Formats: sequence, structure tokens, C-alpha cells
Amino acid sequence: MSEIRIRPARAGETDLLSELALRSKAHWGYDEAFLETCRAERTYTEAQIRAGGLVVAAGPDDRLVGFYRIHGEPPDGELAALFVDPVRIGTGVGGALLRHALAAAAEVGFDSLGLEADPGAEAFYAHAGATRVGHTASGSIPGRRLPRMRFDLGLRRLN
Repeated sequence: MSEIRIRPARAGETDLLSELALRSKAHWGYDEAFLETCRAERTYTEAQIRAGGLVVAAGPDDRLVGFYRIHGEPPDGELAALFVDPVRIGTGVGGALLRHALAAAAEVGFDSLGLEADPGAEAFYAHAGATRVGHTASGSIPGRRLPRMRFDLGLRRLN
């Protein structure tokens, strides 16, 4: 993990972020038709980069191996994305990104960080301390419901 550097996303990285998100989503065994349906929802923009909250993990060659996106206004924020390149899943990149996201959110005053988890990633978030608070409708697949989860961050600011 020492070769991974976490930094803000840069202008010009939108295509890389969007492609990485779809590759990561494919890790859960989704077919091409499903991924195509998700494409618009997983396309990132220069405006999102300029707004802040898009943070990447980059290798020593500056190749992107993961990223997250936080948005909202304190006290309640949203972990709108956390994706890891499939070849790096299970190597600690996702955990490092999530720890960074939670610390960054607490630092700017969020009391909670909500998220819609892919069903395959629910255990990852639960293991890190998120609790399931319900379900939410998928933004790209009509009729599909996703686990709605939340991290409570108030105690993180006290530590």
C-alpha cells in the first residue's frame, strides 16, 4: 500500500474515472447489458472534479487504481462513489480509500455519511462500521433496490 498515493482528482481524468467505475462494477459479475444501463450514472464530469470531493488512489506511475466521491453539506453527506480497479480489489486499496473518505468527511463536519451499496459490497461497508438503514431504488435499473447504509461520524471527530 505504500506505493499508493491518495490525492484529489485532476482535470482531464473524467474518462479514466468513468472507465474505472464500470470495470469495478463488472467485478460483481454483471453482464454488458447491465453495465451499459449503468453507464450514465457512472460517468463523471469536469464539473464534479471542480466541485471537489472526488479523490483518487494512484500508483507510482500515477495510474488510477481507485477513487471515491463525497458530496453534500454538513451535517449529512453522501459517499456517492467508491470504486477500485478489479486487479487491486482485495489488496487494501478500497479500505484505504474508505478510511480516507471517512476521515475527510468527519474533518469537514459531517455527522453521517450515507451510501447506496452494491449488494456485493454491503459486507465491505458493514465490516468498516456502516449500518443498513433501509433500501433505495437504483438510479439506473427500474425495480432494482440497493442496500441503503450509513456511517455515523460524530464519534470519529472526538478521537
